[in-house]
Formats: sequence, C-alpha cells, structure tokens
Amino acid sequence: MAKMKRILITGGAGFVGSNLAIYLKNHFEGSSITALDNLYRKGSELNLPRLEEHGVDFINGDVRKISDLRKAGKIDFLIECSAEPSVLAGSDGNTNYLIETNLNGAINCAEVCRENNAGMIFLSTSRVYPMAPLVNASITEKETRFNFDKQQAVPGLSELGVSEKFPMDGERSLYGATKYSAEIILNEYRSLFNIPIVINRCGVIAGPWQFGKADQGIAAFWTAAHIFKKPLKYIGFGGTGKQVRDFLHIDDLAVLIALELESSEKFSNEGFFNIGGGSGTSASLLELTKICESTSGNSIGITPESTTRYADIPVYISDNSKISAFCGWSPLKTMENIITDIHSWILKTPSITNLYR
Repeated sequence: MAKMKRILITGGAGFVGSNLAIYLKNHFEGSSITALDNLYRKGSELNLPRLEEHGVDFINGDVRKISDLRKAGKIDFLIECSAEPSVLAGSDGNTNYLIETNLNGAINCAEVCRENNAGMIFLSTSRVYPMAPLVNASITEKETRFNFDKQQAVPGLSELGVSEKFPMDGERSLYGATKYSAEIILNEYRSLFNIPIVINRCGVIAGPWQFGKADQGIAAFWTAAHIFKKPLKYIGFGGTGKQVRDFLHIDDLAVLIALELESSEKFSNEGFFNIGGGSGTSASLLELTKICESTSGNSIGITPESTTRYADIPVYISDNSKISAFCGWSPLKTMENIITDIHSWILKTPSITNLYR
C-alpha cells in the first residue's frame, strides 16, 4: 500500500468526490483525507455515512468561500471535484452559481494550494472543446448510433475521438467556458508558483452513488428509469437516440488519480489529458437502452423529441492515446459493467431506492 499525507477533496460528498475519497483512503497508507462539500446536490448527504465509515473527515463548506477551504488546515494535495456539472447550467440566465462555483471556486482552490505549497488535481471536462467543429464533424449514421468517420478536416479529431490537439476557438457553452477559464488560470498558477497541477478533461463519468438527472449523470438516470419504469425521452437529433458519449467507470478514474498523486510532478509537466471511456466504452442512447433493458428485465416507453437542446452535440468520444502512452493507463470497465454496478447499487440501497422513486 502506497503512502500519502493530507489530501483535501472538494465536492467530496458528491458522486466523484466521495468515491475518490474512499478509494484513496484505502489505497494510501496513513493518509488523512478530508471531504469538503456544501451538500447542494440532492442526495449528496447520503454519502456522509459512507465517508465516516471509511475514516474520511468531512467539512460542510463551499469552494466559493476561501475561508471554508482554509478550515482543512495544512494540506499536501487538493483534488478539485466540486462543480455545477450540467451543460445546461446558466442557459436560463441564472449564471451566478455556475460561475462562482466552477471558476471562482477553482481559483480559491489554487490559492489555497499556493498558500500550502500543495499540489492539485483539477477535474475539468470534455466540454471545454468548442461545439461547432463537433456538430459539423464528418459523421456516419449507423443503425444504432452516430460514428466519427476516419477522415476528418479538423485536427485532433479521428475515428478514435477527440484528442488534445483539437482546436480551442469557438463557443463551448457557459458550463464549458467556466471550466476552460479555470484551466487557463490554473496553468498560470502552475507556471508562476511552481505548483504541480494536473488537469484531467473527463468525459462522462458513471457508476454507483451517482444521483443522475436528465441533464447530468445519464447512466444512473437511465438505469433508474428502467428499474422503476419511469418514462424517458430521446431528445434532439431527430429524436433517434443515436447521439453517442463515452463512459468512464468511477473505479477506473480512481486508479488514474492515485497514479497522478504518486507522480504529480511528472503528470503536471504534461499540462492536461483527455480522460474517458474511449471508443471501446461508448454508447448511444439507443444502445444504453438495450443494456438497461437486459440488466433490469424491463422495457419502457421512450418518446422521441426532435428538437436539439442548447449545447448538445451528436458525438463525443475521448481519444485516450496521450494518457495511455504516457503512463499505460486505460479503462478496464465495460458499458455492461457500468450499468450492472449501478443497477446493483440502486436495488440494494434502500435510501437510494426511495430517492429515485
């Protein structure tokens, strides 16, 4: 078992943060793990008993207030998992919480790292990549999904998906803009203050203890709808359900985060990485439905809605070539693993079952 010191995880009672906190507490011998969370997301309070059971300390605090972050005391590393994670956030004109959390909160985290001479891992998003080149990419419509073609006019785009060489000019949604703006400032902190900061541009992360909604956490949302026979919609792109995302099991992400903590200087020097399920762990909504039907034994009505939502794109797949070549990491869990794990977790956890009903 590796050794690690004092780690603060912001958004630590959320899906990603709580799972990382527990994994790292078990992985690093003698580590002190503190989870900070404002419990804004519905269901996050249900993670508090899990954190306590595994010896993870908890602070009820908000990244928007640097004084809350300082309550953790001396830290050696900060993992920034807090976010307003919906790509629809701010599109109704209510932009304050989005910007204050995703941008100003990340800056506060970087400042606390500077004060403590601590390292930082920032969980960014694939949504930092502009929408127009993805909407206009060369795509083939297959029976159950849209696929990127092998030949693309845009650099950094191939049949493997989106690489770190993808052009960054253009609109990316308010959500994506807050995360990209945070990346830019974190790069300045890395350079000016010599702080090891690792930036992971994550695709869709999924697994147990995700409280999914229609606009965020789609794997858990879709699985729960099949378990409890709730109606669903195929929204956008003609209502075909062929839009595609790659999915990364939280366990696979935890393995990578541990590697990054163990060699933070090495990873930081590379700047940023695309982190996702890749082409091998991707699914359209149609394909996700088939897996959920097989896992749950239930078939439900799904209504087509042709109008495409704000900031939606037909296909996103992470090209993991850079991170795989750099350290040998690649995701191991399949789509079937992801849905089976979520399905099992919902059924065996009464408090979660009641939440989804």
